[in-house]
Amino acid sequence: MSTFDDRENAFENKFAHDAEMQFRAEARRNKLVGLWAAGLMGKTGDDAAAYAISVVEADFEEAGIEDVVRKVAADLAGRASVDEVRAKMAELLPVAKAQLMTEI
Repeated sequence: MSTFDDRENAFENKFAHDAEMQFRAEARRNKLVGLWAAGLMGKTGDDAAAYAISVVEADFEEAGIEDVVRKVAADLAGRASVDEVRAKMAELLPVAKAQLMTEI
């Protein structure tokens, strides 16, 4: 195998790793947003965890974050605006990435 092939494989592996880490970070962020929203709704324990999982699952409906924003904003029913949900998601993405980095 040539050096070029080795470099190509290394870049492909890095791309795949980065894509997986981004997916995991977004899923973790969605879970954290779900736990935050559950707290605003007065849910605790297993109810809060189940709600957080439902937020993670909502992200599979369409590309981007809008499916999660719509779900959480609708479920909060006035306890937080759409803009507050988006801001919380932006705030929690670096937290989620940091958590993942400590687990590696």
